[in-house]
Amino acid sequence: MAIMNNIEALRETLRIEMERDPRIIITGEDVGPRGGVFRATMGLHQQFGEKRVMDTPLAELSIVATGIGMALTGYFKPIVEIQFADFIFPAFNQILSEAARMRYRTRSTWTVPLIIRAPYGGGISGGLYHSQSVEAFFAHIPGLYVVAPTTPYDIKGMLRASLQVEDPVIFFEHKKTYRLIKGEVPEEDYIVPFGKAAMRREGDDLTVISYGLAMHDAVKAADLLTAEGISADVIDLRSLRPLDEVAILESVKKTGKVLIVHEDNPTVSLGSEIAAIIGEQAFEYLDAPITRLTPPDVPAVPFSHPIQDAFMLNPDKIATAMRKLAAY
Repeated sequence: MAIMNNIEALRETLRIEMERDPRIIITGEDVGPRGGVFRATMGLHQQFGEKRVMDTPLAELSIVATGIGMALTGYFKPIVEIQFADFIFPAFNQILSEAARMRYRTRSTWTVPLIIRAPYGGGISGGLYHSQSVEAFFAHIPGLYVVAPTTPYDIKGMLRASLQVEDPVIFFEHKKTYRLIKGEVPEEDYIVPFGKAAMRREGDDLTVISYGLAMHDAVKAADLLTAEGISADVIDLRSLRPLDEVAILESVKKTGKVLIVHEDNPTVSLGSEIAAIIGEQAFEYLDAPITRLTPPDVPAVPFSHPIQDAFMLNPDKIATAMRKLAAY
């Protein structure tokens, strides 16, 4: 058992799996000698060489398209990095029309075992083009797995799970958690299966459903409210497509109150889908309206530090929403 932060768990898992499977190829902007803008691939180029850890031009469409081509050959297990999730959209048609639909259009004759890593989220003063949460765009698409692990344990387990499936995976990593979040990572092999949420706190008064950085803030908020006699289930989705509907509904049926918390825009979001699931399948168990807490519905995270702080969620904001819901 080792204590690692998120970026260390990611890098070490990549190294171990590349040693195990010579088909794994990493490509992306600056992933080679520099080790990536966040140093996620540091040392891998030196260990495995330029034929397995390859720098690419600043051209996301071609990065993903090349990854799809490599995956289709059956000789490679490509992992491509989009340096910031904000820049993934030039490759959107490749992901939607080719990677996600290949199995369907060929009646499973062809599959695309491709992992697309993408750092997302705000809180690092990255401004408009380095802070977006774009997960809802991809969770909408049948044929994709979409995951957002939030702990070192889950990063290792979900990356290994991603390498074992034969379909494309969008692997979102909240960049602010890279060095902020630490935890135990077992040395032995394990996977964290898709479609299985994690219960981070247990309680009886309300359910908080979240993922990413906001989930860690929700756990802190739940800890704050324990002293006030309010206990909450805190569910870490970690798998965004598929969702763990069973865990969501069991918790809501137990507590009767639900707060959905995420950093992405509220309109047509993961929170919207979760609210619909609860409304359709657990309405009679609700003792209060389904509640959502998100940043303002604006185009992107502001660059200004004070305005960014006003935009971002934090434990106090979440605790205030939890108190209000618990008082129903």
